[in-house]
Amino acid sequence: MNIASYFVKNSIISWMFTLILLIGGVMSFFGLGQLEDPPFTIKDAVVVTVYPGATATEVEEEVTYPIEKAIQALSYVDDIVSISTPGMSQITVTIKNTYGPNELPQIWDELRRKVGDMTGQLPPGVHTPLVNDDFGDVYGVMMMVRGDDYSYQDLLDYVDYVKRELELVSGVSKVTLEGQQQEQVFIEISLSKLASFQIDLTLITNLLNSQNMVVDSGNIRIAGENLSLRPTGAFQSVEELGDLIIPGTSKDKLIYLKDVATIHRGFQEIPDHFVTFDQSQAINIGISFSQGVNVVEIGKAVNDKLADIDFARPAGMTSEFMYNQPVEVDNSVRDFILNLVAAVVIVIVVLLIFMGVKSGILIGLILFLTCLGTFILMLMAEIELQRISLGALIIALGMLVDNAIVVVEGILMGRQRGQSTLEAAKSIVGQVMWPLLGATIVAITAFAPIGLSPDSTGEFAGSLFWVLLFSLTLSWVTAITLTPFFAQLFFGKEAVAPSGEEESDPYKGAFFVGYKALLDVCMRFRWVSVMAVVVAFAISIMGFSYVKQSFFPPSTTPIFLVDVWLPEGTDIRETREAIAGMEQIASKLDNVEFISSTIGKGFQRFMLTYEPQKSYAAFAQIAIRTSDFDMLDSVMSTYRKQIEAEFPQAQLKFKRLEIGPSTDAKIEARIQGSDPDVLRDIATEVIAIFNATPGTVNVRHDWRERTKFIEPKFNETQARRLGINKEDVDHTLNYAFAGLQTGLYREGTNLLPIVARLPDEERVNIESINSLLIWSPTLSVYVPMQQVINGFDVKFEDQIIQRRDRKRTLTIFADADFEYDILPAELFNKVRPQIEAIKLPPGYELEWGGEYESSGDASTALFASLPMGFMVMFLITVFLFNSIRKPLVIWCCVPLAMIGITMGLLVMGTPFGFMALLAMLSLSGMLLKNGIVLLDQINLDISEGKEPFKAVFESTVSRVRPVCMAAITTILGMLPLVTDAFFESMAAVIMFGLGVATILTLLIVPVLYTIFFSIKYRSYKEF
Repeated sequence: MNIASYFVKNSIISWMFTLILLIGGVMSFFGLGQLEDPPFTIKDAVVVTVYPGATATEVEEEVTYPIEKAIQALSYVDDIVSISTPGMSQITVTIKNTYGPNELPQIWDELRRKVGDMTGQLPPGVHTPLVNDDFGDVYGVMMMVRGDDYSYQDLLDYVDYVKRELELVSGVSKVTLEGQQQEQVFIEISLSKLASFQIDLTLITNLLNSQNMVVDSGNIRIAGENLSLRPTGAFQSVEELGDLIIPGTSKDKLIYLKDVATIHRGFQEIPDHFVTFDQSQAINIGISFSQGVNVVEIGKAVNDKLADIDFARPAGMTSEFMYNQPVEVDNSVRDFILNLVAAVVIVIVVLLIFMGVKSGILIGLILFLTCLGTFILMLMAEIELQRISLGALIIALGMLVDNAIVVVEGILMGRQRGQSTLEAAKSIVGQVMWPLLGATIVAITAFAPIGLSPDSTGEFAGSLFWVLLFSLTLSWVTAITLTPFFAQLFFGKEAVAPSGEEESDPYKGAFFVGYKALLDVCMRFRWVSVMAVVVAFAISIMGFSYVKQSFFPPSTTPIFLVDVWLPEGTDIRETREAIAGMEQIASKLDNVEFISSTIGKGFQRFMLTYEPQKSYAAFAQIAIRTSDFDMLDSVMSTYRKQIEAEFPQAQLKFKRLEIGPSTDAKIEARIQGSDPDVLRDIATEVIAIFNATPGTVNVRHDWRERTKFIEPKFNETQARRLGINKEDVDHTLNYAFAGLQTGLYREGTNLLPIVARLPDEERVNIESINSLLIWSPTLSVYVPMQQVINGFDVKFEDQIIQRRDRKRTLTIFADADFEYDILPAELFNKVRPQIEAIKLPPGYELEWGGEYESSGDASTALFASLPMGFMVMFLITVFLFNSIRKPLVIWCCVPLAMIGITMGLLVMGTPFGFMALLAMLSLSGMLLKNGIVLLDQINLDISEGKEPFKAVFESTVSRVRPVCMAAITTILGMLPLVTDAFFESMAAVIMFGLGVATILTLLIVPVLYTIFFSIKYRSYKEF
C-alpha cells in the first residue's frame, strides 16, 4: 500500500503520530539542558612539579626534560608544552583529537602512572609531581565575596561556609575558592638571642618539624585485645608551641621556644595569588555544574540556596557575580528562541503569500510538528539547547519545508487536473518519495564533515550536523505521511473542477510567462549562457581575494579582558599595586558595571573558550563589564589610551571574550632551537617586523625579559674550616629573607605551615647581609656571614624557559588592533613573507601558531572526511538516476554558489570564517537537493513519452515554484541570524549563495542537460 494512502485512510494512526510529536515535543523542549555554548572536551592535563631553590635552567634539565621524556612514550599524546621557571615546572599535555571524552579518564590514569613511575629518577628535593586533569573544568558561576570592614579571617570563615552549602545543591559538580591567602604560624626567632644561648637554629627547626608529625606508635596486646598506642605531645594550640623545650641547652635553666621567639598566626607574606572586585580584595567562589544539566534551572537552585543562607552573611559583607552563566545562558537561549520563532513566522508568512492560506497553514503545521519532533530526538541524543543547536534549527527551517512544499504542490496540481486529494497524494508521494529521500540524504551528507570532524572545533560545532540530521530526516517522514493526511482535511476529498484555461494550465501567470521567455533565451543561446556563467564564476573567484578572513568572531558578552605583564621579576605585591592604579582609572570611566582582577595567574575557566593564564608573579588580568555591548569598543579604546600613558612599563593586551576555541594570540611565530641567546636574537628581528607593520598590537614573546639575580660568592675553604656547607648558607639566607617552613600545625581539617623567620627589627637587607649570623658547628658559635661569603655578583638569567614537543621554543605573539581596520588574517599575510625571509641558523626552525594553526587544523579535520562525504553524495545521485551524465549536470551547478557567496560577503562586509566554510559546504547539499527534484521531473516526463526538449522545458517550468519557494523560505528564514555575530557569515553565505545559485540552477541545469544529451533547441511557443 502507498504510504500516503495508508496515513490518509488510517486517521487514528495519523492523529496518534501527530499527538506524539506535539505532546512529546513540548515536553522534550522543557526537558532539554540549556547552555550558552556547546560543550567540547578540553583534552589537556597539566603536570606541576615544585623544585624549591632551583633555577629555571635546573628545573628544565633536571625535572621538565625527564618528565617530558616519560610522557612522550604515551601513544595518545599530541603536544607537550612546558614552562620552566625558578622552582617550578608546568607541563601541559594535549591528547590527540582521535580520543573522545569517554576515553580521557583512562588516559589520565595512564599519564599519572607514567609520571609516578619516573618520580624516583628526579633529584632530591623535588616535590611529587601533581597531575591536574581538571584543567578543562568550567566554573560557570564566579561569585566575588568582599568585606572591607572585616578581617581576612572573617572573610575566609564566611566563604568556607558558603562553599560547603553550595556543594549540597543538586546539579553542582564542584565548588572551589580562588584568591584566598594561606594562613600560617609564624615563629620569629631572634638570632641575637640564639647567639646568647649558643643555640643552633637548625636544632629548633628540626624539632618543630618532627614534633607535630603523624607517626604510627604501634599496638599492644592486653587481655586478648589489640589496643593502639596514642601518645600525647602534639600541639593542641598555637600557644603550646611556645612551651616547647629546646634540648641541649643550659643545665641550670630550661630554655623554652617562647624565650627566643615570638609566635603568632598570620597570612602568607608573599601571596601566590590575589583576586579583587571593584578595587577591594575578594575571594572568588567558583561553581562548576554537572554535565548535561539545565544550567538555568541549577542557577535558580543556587540562587535559592544563597537566599536561604543569607542570614549567615555578616552585615556589610557582599557577594556579587563576576560571571553568571545561568543568566547569560537564559538570555542567549531566549534570544535564540525568539530568533527561531521569528524565522518560523517568516517562513509561514512567505508560504501564505506564495501558496495561499490553506497551503501555507498546512505546510506551517508540518514545519511546527517537525521542529517538535526534532526536540524529542535531541533529548534522546542528549543535545542541549545552545548556540549551535538552535542555530542549526534556524538554518534547517527553510529546508524543512522543502519536502512538504513538493508534496503539497503535487497535490494541488493533481487536484487541478481532476484528481481527488487522495489520488493526487498517492500519485505525487509515489513519484517523489525516493527522489526526495535521496535529496534529503544528500543535504544531510553535506553537513557530515562537521559532525565527523574529530578536532575541538568539530566537536564544538558537531551538534549542527546532528540537529540537521534529525530535523531533515523527520521532514521527509512527515512530508510523505502527515502532509497527505492533513491535505485531505484542509482541501477536502474531492477534485477541483477546472473552470477555465487559467486553472487547467497553472503556468500562465505573468511570472511564468517572464520565466519561460528568459529560459527560452538561455536555451537558444546555450553556449553563450554557459560562457557567461563561467565568466561570472571566474570573477567571483578573483573577487574572493578581497573578502576578509577570520576564524571565529568575538563574543557579544559585554566583557573585555586586559592582560597585564609587568617586567619579569616584578614582585607580586608590586604587581598588585600597579593593578590597583589601573583599577582606579577604570572606576572613573562611564558605562562600566564592574571591575575584577586576578593577580598572579588567570581567572578560573568561566567559559569553555576562555584559556586561563598560568602562574606568573608579574602577570595580572583585569575583567571589565560594560553596561551595554555597544559601549564596549568605546570603553576599551578610552581605557587603553589612559593606562598606556600612565603605565608605560606594562605590556597590555586588550581582548574580547571569544566564541569558539581560542589561542594565546591571533598571530604566533614559534622559533625552535637550542641556544637561548640565538632564540632571543631571532625574536628581536621578528618583533621589529611586527612593530613596523601598521595595525599590530600586543607584540611580545613568552620568554620575557632576563632578570637580575644576586650571586653570593661562597668561600668553600673558609666554610669548611668552620664546618659550614652551602646548604647551611642557603637555609640561613632563606630564613633571613623569606622564612623557612619547618613543619605543620594541625587544626581540624586545616594544615597550617609553620614558618620560622627573623623578627621585623632583625631582618636584613642586601647592604647588611654581611653581618647576618650563621651557626658554625666547628666553633659552636654564630659567626658573621662575611666569613664564608666573599662579596656578591649581580648577573642575569632566563626566568622562563618554554619548550614545545621537547624542543626549546620561543613564541612571538601579535594581535590586530581592534581600532585599526585590519583583521588578523590580513595582518598575518602582510608579515608572513617578511618573517619567513629571515635567515635562520642551522638547527633552528620557524613554525606558525595562533589563528593560522587553529583554522588550518580545523579545516584539515573538516576536509579529511569531506572526500568521503562528496563521494557518498555523488553515489546517491548516481543511484537515483542510474546514470553518470545526469548527476554531472546538477554537480556542475554546485560551484556556481561561489558567485553569490563572494557577492554576499563583500556586500555585507562579513569576514569568511569557519562558520562560513561550513555554510559553503552545506550549500552543496541544498543545491543538489533542488537539482535532484528538477532532474527527477525531467526524467519522468521523458519516460512518459514527451519530446525531449519539451520535457526539459516544461519540467523546469513545473518545478520553478517549489524550488523557488524552498530557496525563498531558506533565505528569509536566515534573516534573524544576520544580526548574530557568530552566525552572521553563515547567514551571508547561505542567503546570497543559495539565492544566486537557485536562479542559475533554474536556468543552467536545463541548458546543460540539453548539451550533455545533445537535445536540439525548439521554441517553447511551438508546443
